[in-house]
Amino acid sequence: MSRTIVVTGAASGIGAATRDRLERSGNKVIGVDLRNSDIDADLGTAAGRAAMVEQVTRLAPDGIDGVLAGAGISAQDREAQTIAINYFGAVATLEGLRPLLAKSSRPRAVAICSTAAMLPNNPKVVELCLAGDEEGALAAMNAEPGNAYATSKNALSHWVRRAAASPEWGGAGILLNGIGPGVVKTPMTEPLFGQPEMMKLIHQSNPIAVKDYAPPEEIAELIDFLLGMENQYLLGQIIFIDGGSDAILRPQQV
Repeated sequence: MSRTIVVTGAASGIGAATRDRLERSGNKVIGVDLRNSDIDADLGTAAGRAAMVEQVTRLAPDGIDGVLAGAGISAQDREAQTIAINYFGAVATLEGLRPLLAKSSRPRAVAICSTAAMLPNNPKVVELCLAGDEEGALAAMNAEPGNAYATSKNALSHWVRRAAASPEWGGAGILLNGIGPGVVKTPMTEPLFGQPEMMKLIHQSNPIAVKDYAPPEEIAELIDFLLGMENQYLLGQIIFIDGGSDAILRPQQV
């Protein structure tokens, strides 16, 4: 049976691959991105987030079955914006669309976290994010720049774990999980593969046991499963799909 799924970050990378896979299976996808999608919205701003929720509600007044919060950036010269989009945009997407998910008989939600959540981050900014203080978090990131991407993904991973088991999510039958991709061959990362020094750093921060890093289509396969699964028991998990990076870097974790 066809399901209605909202995908943010739908114009490229993992989001585009997920949209393609879902549509090939007969699902209706409402894509959201800065441009070139069904809904063009800047999820780094409160106005853009509100407009996204309003437009999704207009397009799917009877509710939606799934959400992929996949919009994100990694830009060293836009660290506050990285926090605004990757954390606050993702949380606003999931919370803003939760009432529409509640109308589904089998609602599912996925956030794209990252293996970057394991890397050094700014604990103060993470704390402010989890407290919902966007103004304070952005100011703190600007005051102490560095590791914004890892910080945003660490905060998002913590939020998913906390929110998933709440009455509003798991208690209402809405299964929320995150995925932790390692390095993926997307338009955002592709230029790095031609830089030997950068690849040396990547091999250090994201070592893999398999032969090569993954294309976005392989990540989309896991997202497809999480958005369509029929069980009612899998929630609050950050599932690493990283070629073994997590196992290599944190063998003591169980």
